[in-house]
Amino acid sequence: MSSTASGKNGTWRNWGGNVAARPARQVAPASVEELAAAVRRAREDGLKVKAVGTGHSFTSIAATDGVLIRPHLLTGIRTVDRAAMTVTVEAGTPLKRLNAALAREGLSLTNMGDIMEQTVSGATSTGTHGTGRESASIAAQIKALELVTADGSVLTCSEKENPDVFAAARIGLGALGIVTAITFAVEPLFLLTAREEPMPLDRVLAEFDQLWAENEHFEFYWFPHTGNTNTKRNNRSAGPEQPVGQLAGWFEDEFLSNGVFQVAQWVGRAAPAAVPAIARVSSKALSARTYTDIPYKVFTSPRRVRFVEMEYAVPRATLGETLRELKSMVDRSGLRVSFPVEVRTAPADDITLSTASGRDSAYVAVHMFRGTPYQAYFTAAERILTAHEGRPHWGKVHTRDAEYFARVYPRFGEFTALRDRLDPERLFQNDYLRRVLGA
Repeated sequence: MSSTASGKNGTWRNWGGNVAARPARQVAPASVEELAAAVRRAREDGLKVKAVGTGHSFTSIAATDGVLIRPHLLTGIRTVDRAAMTVTVEAGTPLKRLNAALAREGLSLTNMGDIMEQTVSGATSTGTHGTGRESASIAAQIKALELVTADGSVLTCSEKENPDVFAAARIGLGALGIVTAITFAVEPLFLLTAREEPMPLDRVLAEFDQLWAENEHFEFYWFPHTGNTNTKRNNRSAGPEQPVGQLAGWFEDEFLSNGVFQVAQWVGRAAPAAVPAIARVSSKALSARTYTDIPYKVFTSPRRVRFVEMEYAVPRATLGETLRELKSMVDRSGLRVSFPVEVRTAPADDITLSTASGRDSAYVAVHMFRGTPYQAYFTAAERILTAHEGRPHWGKVHTRDAEYFARVYPRFGEFTALRDRLDPERLFQNDYLRRVLGA
């Protein structure tokens, strides 16, 4: 399992290394029928069931001491419908395989996140997103879903068929059933031109509304202990293709973003006092560059430096205030933060528990190098983010519970009522879902 996090003696571990579980048994079904049979058998044996993808969540959302379903045999494209412009894929298909297969067919998703190691069902079930003015999360591009519910039956849903299930199950947290196939909207392959350039934080915040309005996809990274950011704008382009050159690509993406960055993290972990100086150097190491390529090569980048992450969606209008508070907290705190803070946006969508449900959102993501104590930083950041009614990413570190979610998600009760109907005996329950959805 190359990218799947797993361990010895039946212990499962996630990618970030901060979650471990020892399931009673692990099952790798090769068909929907086998998966449904595994669910029925677990129920007869009185065991809980969870499906796990590549373990890219930093929460214990997929952990179980019952039956762990591994989806690596449920992969590949089922159908491409060029009339409807949709593609139906098996749930265990990694995003990188889907992207490459679509490109070969001359097709693409409209938007995606910045990592593509995850399975399509793991990414969508936790609300994985990129950045976009009009185009939203990966789950918002879903046109239909197939899932195995607690009684072992196979349920399909779309805007027309079981629409109440469709509204919730696109970001279902693994609480409503086990997703077996997903139908995505696709479009003809297009080109994106990326423009990356450093910019002072004050200017980014002062001009944020304009930068957001003028670009289809705008994001930036702020380097704590400095007033520097690196901005990225992605816009559709008529071409020609001008990919990052192999040498430049290796230098920027492998050497600087993964190699030197990894060494900087090791130094920072060993000598925290050096972090502000490292931050000043690394925030100036990146120079402006422009390149044009097919979408997944522009949206995504390799992430080989392991980290732990917390990310919150705040109302887009509150971003400036939120970041200024975060900056002054870091400046005052004596914390040493060696990882940049990532900021992205998403338009409001209509998915029940989407972090952008019903409101235009800005995402603020804080990271710490794996193995560095992150609690003090995350706790202080979370205090600021929740004061702005932030909604945490379902697959990233947070301390919120059902009581909090009932307050920040107007449709929270709609989701829990559906769960009561589809999984009354809580076959898909685990500690994480008990906390975030209530018992």
